[in-house]
Amino acid sequence: MSNTFGKIFTLTTFGESHGEAIGGVIDGCPAGIEIDLAAIQQEMDRRKPGQSKIVTQRKEPDAVRFLSGIFEGKTTGTSIGFIIENVHQRSNDYSHIKDSYRPSHADYTYDKKYGNRDYRGGGRTSARETANWVVGGAVAKQAIPSIKINAYTSSVGDLFLEKPYQDLDFSKTEDNIVRCPDPIIAEEMIAKIDNVRKEGDTIGGTVTCVIQNVPVGLGEPIFDKLHAQLGKAMLSINAVKGFEYGSGFCGAKMKGSDHNDIFNEDGSTKSNLSGGIQGGISNGMDIYFRVAFKPVATIMQPQQTIDKDGNIVEMMGKGRHDPCVVPRAVPIVEALAAMVLADFTILNK
Repeated sequence: MSNTFGKIFTLTTFGESHGEAIGGVIDGCPAGIEIDLAAIQQEMDRRKPGQSKIVTQRKEPDAVRFLSGIFEGKTTGTSIGFIIENVHQRSNDYSHIKDSYRPSHADYTYDKKYGNRDYRGGGRTSARETANWVVGGAVAKQAIPSIKINAYTSSVGDLFLEKPYQDLDFSKTEDNIVRCPDPIIAEEMIAKIDNVRKEGDTIGGTVTCVIQNVPVGLGEPIFDKLHAQLGKAMLSINAVKGFEYGSGFCGAKMKGSDHNDIFNEDGSTKSNLSGGIQGGISNGMDIYFRVAFKPVATIMQPQQTIDKDGNIVEMMGKGRHDPCVVPRAVPIVEALAAMVLADFTILNK
């Protein structure tokens, strides 16, 4: 099983949703980087469960404890080990699916591949694992402080934030529980999620991410294209069903004469339908992309499924689950983007 992300700046993780702890090792981080532990914990607080009425009510403080690699507030260049204790597991909430497979979850495929599974919240396949990624991303952000990464909720169901990112104030993203920088659309999104939650159902949406101040030259032209690695990172997130950057699928409707980014004398471009990446290499313009998240698979309604013996059975979700994963996914998208950019930045030296 692959448990390591990145090539030079790497994150190797361990742990299960209902085990004693999760954690990881960050390797390849340069020495001498000043580490703001409070900023790392703030990133964790953005992802943690139980923070509002529209997310799972599991109460995890997600307090990060660093074990190595940081001395007197700076990285030493050695492996940065960390641990996050699980303190609010309710494993009995999953006893009813011990022998059954939840629809659209990893239960069936995991069991068939490995011959066993931890049914308590999905074990290793749980989105609880993403807490480790946020730690890695928080360190990566501090390793590349000049690069600014801002993600936000851009749609919930059929509610879309129509404004271009250039017209948004990213400082307002954290002003509401859905993490949409437009307060009017945010209230509509919150109401939609809450109504879906009361129905015992779930809903999907999208996260848009904007990366600014990226230098020219990050990425490789063949198999390590910058956008390819960003896409791989985003498609590694639980519940992600789609990734597009720049003009994305809308660009497929255009003519080349309309789509081409015409150069200015300084090498910048008049438009940016390329999304800040050309030939797999950053061109210095803003990188922007959108990530699609499916509705959470666990719903509080009866569903038909099968058990491990192939019998048709009925099941219904129990316990604490997100009615919409998108608000908590915003810091996860930023974290993985930061690790990709940190990896390419170090490679480029």
